[in-house]
Amino acid sequence: MAMAKPVTVNDVLDGHVGLDLECLDRIYLNAYVPNLQVGGQVVSFLTAHLGYPIPSPAIFDKIGNAFRKAVARFAEHDHIPVVRFTKADRKIDRMRPYIAAQAGTGRSGVAAIGIAQEYANVFTGFQREGSTGAPWFGFAKADRRVSCYYFYLWDADFGPGFVKICAYFPYPAKIWINGHEWAKRQAARAGIGFTELSNGFAATDDPAGLQAICDRLGPEEITAFAEHWFAVLPVPLTEHDAAAGYWWELSMRQVEVSRTIVFTQPRHARGFFEALVADNLDIGRPEQIELIFSRHRVRRGRPPTVQKVFNTRVVTQGTAVTVNASYKHSRIKQYLKDGRALRIGRVAATHCCAAAPSGPCMRVPAHTAQAGPLGCSGRPLLFYGASCCPGGASGPDAGRVYEVCSSVARRAGRAVVG
Repeated sequence: MAMAKPVTVNDVLDGHVGLDLECLDRIYLNAYVPNLQVGGQVVSFLTAHLGYPIPSPAIFDKIGNAFRKAVARFAEHDHIPVVRFTKADRKIDRMRPYIAAQAGTGRSGVAAIGIAQEYANVFTGFQREGSTGAPWFGFAKADRRVSCYYFYLWDADFGPGFVKICAYFPYPAKIWINGHEWAKRQAARAGIGFTELSNGFAATDDPAGLQAICDRLGPEEITAFAEHWFAVLPVPLTEHDAAAGYWWELSMRQVEVSRTIVFTQPRHARGFFEALVADNLDIGRPEQIELIFSRHRVRRGRPPTVQKVFNTRVVTQGTAVTVNASYKHSRIKQYLKDGRALRIGRVAATHCCAAAPSGPCMRVPAHTAQAGPLGCSGRPLLFYGASCCPGGASGPDAGRVYEVCSSVARRAGRAVVG
């Protein structure tokens, strides 16, 4: 009697996949001024650079007020809507109609300006008396609730995005863009036909050409985007500041790299994903996380003060199901997109960049892009799930781990946090 042959993931997928694409998805960047990170640098900025005899914290208010007035003039001159966010607002929902209106013009521009009160890591000043009784000022960083300006925009190259600038010293900023939206516009310019998914691709007449475009997105394109909008938008730093070296550099705050497997029939997608959910309910367990990230739960010496978090969450919103596996600041999620594609995303969040911009994260200088492989762990990015079984894999762990983006990550110069 013939023995039953096990059915592999490749057998299930064979003939049912119309498109298999890897691409950067959400890109969230820190923008910080590297030589304004400690109190002594602040004193030098206020005295040696700006020429004030006393490095008083009152100068912060002067610069901040000038920035607020510049934003108001900018909005009035260009007839840009100004929206004040509340705690209950989901910002993108408030801004979506404005972005759509700007996109309808076909021109790059600011769709709307959002104003929010948020906590940010900024400098606060304090006064002390010296041994002679003369007062002196010092500066230290603290989390304070300050005004932040969200410039929601539509860019001819990147599509929708935003630049967020804090109105208080040292004016930390953040930038959000999307790699799929960038790839759509590059594909259209290259004459590659495609059908859109929401935030992705459903089909294309040139899969290899589209993948090559996705692989091309890297520091040069991202830096050009940042430089362009810092030149267009009102900002608290001036040309005089930039000439003296006081300007923003970019580091990676959070990046998501995705693999999208589009099925030829929606019924195949749903059936496969249901089986995938059942097979992956245990991926957040420590023994499975060790397999993915090559980490061990127990280390010699002093025990860690904070226990590592391993977890799996299956989230259901309506009929949409998402499987999330988390480890440290990284997360892997799997979900069904638009009912016909399996999206597998690896989210790497470099939280070190907020407090210590020189920490282990990708740094993109504002004026000189540096390409090349960058990362914390030196390991390739990992996608996880039965859908990612490489051809010819075997053994009990086959179909559990798939190493991807060796070429994409090297071209994009992304941080990999393990």
